[in-house]
Amino acid sequence: MRRPFVIAAISCLSAFFCYAQTVNNLQCEHLMNPLGIDAAAPRLSWQLNNAKENIKQIAWSVIVASDAAFKSIYWTSGKVTSDAQMINYKGSPLQPFTRYYWKITAWDNHQEVVSSAIAFFETGMMNSSNWKGSWIQDTRDINLKPAPYFRKTFAADKKIKQARVYIAVGGLYELFINGKRTGDHYLDPMYTRFDRRTMYVTYDVTSQLQQGDNTIGVLLGNGWYNHQSTAVWYFDKAPWRARPSFCLDLRVTYTDGSIATISSAKDWKTTLSPVIFNSIYTAEHYDANKEIAGWDQPGFIDTAWKEPVYVHAPSNNIVSQNLHPIRLIDTIISKTIRKFSDTDYVFDLGRNIAGISSIRLAGEAGTILRVKHGERLYSNGHVDQSNIDVHYRPVDDKDPFQTDIYTLNGRNEAATFQPRFNYKGFQYVEVTSNKPINLSKENLIGYFMHSDVPAIGRISSSNPTINKIWQATNNSYLSNLFGYPTDCPQREKNGWTGDAAIAVETGLYNFDAITIYEKWMADHRDEQQANGVLPSIIPTGGWGYEWANGPDWTSTIAIIPWNLYLFCGDTKALKDCYENIKRYVNHINERYPSGVTDWGLGDWIPVKSKSPIELTSTCYYYADATILANAAKLLGKTDDY
Repeated sequence: MRRPFVIAAISCLSAFFCYAQTVNNLQCEHLMNPLGIDAAAPRLSWQLNNAKENIKQIAWSVIVASDAAFKSIYWTSGKVTSDAQMINYKGSPLQPFTRYYWKITAWDNHQEVVSSAIAFFETGMMNSSNWKGSWIQDTRDINLKPAPYFRKTFAADKKIKQARVYIAVGGLYELFINGKRTGDHYLDPMYTRFDRRTMYVTYDVTSQLQQGDNTIGVLLGNGWYNHQSTAVWYFDKAPWRARPSFCLDLRVTYTDGSIATISSAKDWKTTLSPVIFNSIYTAEHYDANKEIAGWDQPGFIDTAWKEPVYVHAPSNNIVSQNLHPIRLIDTIISKTIRKFSDTDYVFDLGRNIAGISSIRLAGEAGTILRVKHGERLYSNGHVDQSNIDVHYRPVDDKDPFQTDIYTLNGRNEAATFQPRFNYKGFQYVEVTSNKPINLSKENLIGYFMHSDVPAIGRISSSNPTINKIWQATNNSYLSNLFGYPTDCPQREKNGWTGDAAIAVETGLYNFDAITIYEKWMADHRDEQQANGVLPSIIPTGGWGYEWANGPDWTSTIAIIPWNLYLFCGDTKALKDCYENIKRYVNHINERYPSGVTDWGLGDWIPVKSKSPIELTSTCYYYADATILANAAKLLGKTDDY
């Protein structure tokens, strides 16, 4: 007799257990106390929580000011009779580079009144005309392999009150101030259609600056912007492809009220870094012999470095990156190590992840490590990549798949290598070397990385199989969330539309992922052709408009915004995508006036039977038309409805 399982607890959006009524989880644009908001009328949201049953908000009021004492008021709503817990700012025009403080008072149906703590949001550029920096790069050679360093030293001759960095990049970057890495984000900025939308990131760097000399350092990576690896999707032929570039403004406010802006320009210096190759798709190569000590610190002599060159911005649409960033979430200690020889070791992390490995060791100068990542092993115990390298089309043997290459300089007793501009899907890591090395399982750790979306759903049952299925599902979902939803973190890393449509409910039940999906819907709008057609992978360098992009895949333009409304009560994505959904449905209608469509892949790699494409694609067409009608009604577009 099988043991029945019991669901012990389920929690999802708005399910917070507490013992006294509170107004909490104050968010602006679905983020807690965000920096760099560009929205003129940002969304403000909150939650009313009480352990009692049958509690409902019946009214609210909000106050917004530019000071924490609420003396400089920008908006006072007064008491508004409504159960809404998400509103748009409706006060005086917001100014750029300004912090705003806000709080909520809520009334419930038992006449209890409760006020929130103070939250804040900070505006960013607000308008592209507020940028002072120029776009610079080290060279226009897209085939040059080493990643470039940039540096700038400046003097802060007064006491600093606050400082913000605003940085927009074509490619990827790491930012350093006075020798220390800034922030805990990875793989910024997020992948977009670079020639139509480019993102910038805001940092509070007040604590990193000092009175006197300061140095800003920037290391640029290729990312999807300058794809040098070759695969079946032709990323290397993207229309935007160029050598990585950036634009930066460091805005320093002094205690006397004066402001100084240090910007990217010709007076910066640049040279090549020890990152001698980097590919978001394959791996990273690092030569420690090329390290430049103190390159990002004051006092460094950079006379041998050269001037950067001015270039045009990747696009005219530079927008703030307001979404949960990619971070190193879990640190995973190697479970076992197998030594084949003193030049060949295989590590097992004990679980499959998306992310990177970090190796720490001592070795003779000139020792070259090849750090190969995979999800399974051959019967002889070596790492097997045959299930994940099937779409890679290398032109030579200098860019092995999911294999970092690290050259030691012999100067450090315990040197550490950790890639900066890459991630992989793996459980096993095989380390081979051209000279003997001594490794134990403590020498290598893994980092599980993904978009750091807060967990909001939980299932706990008495059946361990159910629990493991739920955990494995979430592990797979997060392993495919890198600023956009992907199909797999190793062989493709593509934003396959159909895959994401199937997983969206799983994601929204378990995670507060709306910021990622809203960004991805903007990617959809960037990629949609005038006739309504979308590619099957988004973003794309041009591949996917001619294959696999029927309604069974690209209905994401309707399905995702509708689910964001159902799960989050937010209509913004529907409003933003309404005309795109309409164009998409009209295109299908024009091609298939009977209402029956055979456009699409249908059941993809079915286990046994395969449903007719006419059935599956027509069902998606029906779903799209239904969503469009419901959205029209919801948004007050009566004629369309």
